[in-house]
Order: sequence, then C-alpha cells, then structure tokens
Amino acid sequence: MPMEAIFLGLGSNVDPKEAHLSQAINEIAFSVGPILQCSSLYRTKAWGKTDQSDFINQVIKIESSLSALVLLDTILFIESVLGKVRQGKWGPRKIDIDILFYGQTVITTERLIVPHPFVQDRNFVLVPMMEIAPDFVHPLQQLSIKELYEKCEDKLWVERIAAL
Repeated sequence: MPMEAIFLGLGSNVDPKEAHLSQAINEIAFSVGPILQCSSLYRTKAWGKTDQSDFINQVIKIESSLSALVLLDTILFIESVLGKVRQGKWGPRKIDIDILFYGQTVITTERLIVPHPFVQDRNFVLVPMMEIAPDFVHPLQQLSIKELYEKCEDKLWVERIAAL
C-alpha cells in the first residue's frame, strides 16, 4: 500500500500535558510511521464541555502505509496504552488523537469519518495545522486550511506556548 500523508490532532488536559503529547508522538512514530512535521504546542480553553482544565493541542503530519481503519485501531491502542479513559463526550483526557485528514481520501463509515467532521469549526485544530500546512486543501470543503481559518466562527482563543 502506498504511503499516505496523514494529519493527526493531539490534545491533553490532564497533567503533565506536554509529556502525554510527547509520549503519543513517540508511540505514533514507532507504531504508525515517521513524523514529518509537528506544529508548536497551543493552549486552548476546553471546547464543548468548558468546566475543565485548558488543553494543550498540536497537529502532526505523518506518513504511513497503514489503511485508515488499521490506523484508527492503532491510534485507539496507543491512547489506551497511554491511559486514556473516556469520561463522557468532550471530558478530560490524558491524550486524545484524532485523524484529521488521510491524504485527500474521504471516508464515511460507522467507525470512522475522514476528514474529521469538525476540522473547519475548531480553531484549536486550524491554528496548529495552519502552522505546518496552510495550503493543504480540505477534500470536501475545497478550501485551504488558511481559508477555513479565515471563515471559522469559533471564538475560543488559541495561544502558542512552545515551538517544537
């Protein structure tokens, strides 16, 4: 299977947040494929369920020959190994890894929807992705990440805290 450029969104709001992201990146590099680019780290308020700690978010670009569903299973395994416990929708989490884009592939199954259905609605995804791939075109929206950011109505702040 050919290698696909894949964008993943990572987030944590359980201390030590940066360490959880670093562990996730190491596991992804080992189990999925090489890390091609990493955005800076960004602090954001919790989205959806706001009565919890701020998140540290990051977007990474990887390359992998794994199919999208095998990638999903691998990511779920990595989250489990790193101690993710699902505490309701949008609840606190040590680590959250989302498949944002799998190349230009569009997938709609019961288990997986790619591109992630809310990419265009969330600055905590768009801002770090814009740092590493501003010209990447969303395969359904047919707009670049930069254009999606300019149109986004999300008002939650996104603060760059560390360059990697």
